Amino acid sequence: MTQISAGRSRKRLVLLALLIAAAIGAVFVYLKHTSTAAPATGAGSTAAASPGGRHGGPGMTDPNLAVSVAVGTAGTADVPVIEQALGTVIPNYSVTVTSRVDGELMAVYFTEGQYVKKGQLLAQIDPRAYQATLDQYQGDMAQNQALLKSAQLTVERYKRLFAKDSIAKQDLDTQTATVGQYAGAVKADQGQIDAAKLNLIYAKIVSPIDGYVGLRLVDPGNIVSSSSTTGIVTVTQTNPIAVTFSLPQAQLATLLPKVRKGEALSVQAMDQLGSTPLATGTLKFISNEIDTTTGSIKLKAQFDNPDEKLYPNQFVNVKLTTDTLRDAVVVPSAAVQLSSDGEFLYVVKDGKVSRRSVKVGPALGEQTVISQGVDKGDQVVTRGIDHLREGSKVEIEKPVSTDVVAGKTATPAAGNVTP
Repeated sequence: MTQISAGRSRKRLVLLALLIAAAIGAVFVYLKHTSTAAPATGAGSTAAASPGGRHGGPGMTDPNLAVSVAVGTAGTADVPVIEQALGTVIPNYSVTVTSRVDGELMAVYFTEGQYVKKGQLLAQIDPRAYQATLDQYQGDMAQNQALLKSAQLTVERYKRLFAKDSIAKQDLDTQTATVGQYAGAVKADQGQIDAAKLNLIYAKIVSPIDGYVGLRLVDPGNIVSSSSTTGIVTVTQTNPIAVTFSLPQAQLATLLPKVRKGEALSVQAMDQLGSTPLATGTLKFISNEIDTTTGSIKLKAQFDNPDEKLYPNQFVNVKLTTDTLRDAVVVPSAAVQLSSDGEFLYVVKDGKVSRRSVKVGPALGEQTVISQGVDKGDQVVTRGIDHLREGSKVEIEKPVSTDVVAGKTATPAAGNVTP
């Protein structure tokens, strides 16, 4: 039995060895077949790809084969030059209403969030003490006016007596001085009366501006003081409204002369996404100094805001129009390409293309200003650029034209660079 088992084991080992050898042979044949077929396939791919190689170099593109391209025509337009920034909406006026006299707050006449007019009554301070003071000063004035009248009549009698040499000159002079004394007292009384009347006016607290009131800061029944800085309520004006923003100090040389001449530079406030216009206003202010921490200059624009699309402390995107390029050459933006040497495009002439380096100006969404390198009327390639090189033959596609309409004022879309 032992010999029979040993024989079976040897047969199994031989069979396993044969299977391993067969597997190794199959793998070798497969790899050899693959390595033989690869060059042929690569050659076929190169031949197939050669008509449309990507800047393939000599031998990869048939120079006699015309490449199908779409083109656009360079035109002219009046293009605004725009600087963009992030701005913050601020109220044109914001006033903390405080009391100018001391006393008990008897009543308030506004609702929180209410729109109030300039001069509208907001609150009432207890006026009784000030009315009593006014009455006292008016009584003093009446008394001093009576004394003044008596002194004036006495002076007139003394003048007649002195003319008859019936009294001494000293008596006349004394009485004349008494008239001046009472006249001064009457004038002082009048000043005290005016002050008391003013305190009565201040006891009625009115809105200094048109705007919306905020939260009530003091409730009726509390004692308010003229020295308090807390205030009773805050009134904020939202129409017109302002937006502050900052630009790099390099823009100062362009902006400052225009502002000093009184030019009204247009400013547009956009929503946070920069897609929806909220309001259009004008630049009103340039700071008198540069922020040394950021190297920027602060500006302020004012906007009419009847529909309240702008709200205090709201963040907005700001577009400031600093200039307008008249009759600037514009091409479809798809024609402009970027390489290590800078921007370039392909111009079609006599069925062939030439590669031109260009100087790019403001981008206008589907159009781009070209300040150097292209003339009005040039045909530029907008599609099929990947298959082109200098001198390539082209066949222009017939469909929809992307020509730029000459003379049309373009509407800018994104951050532009002044050429």
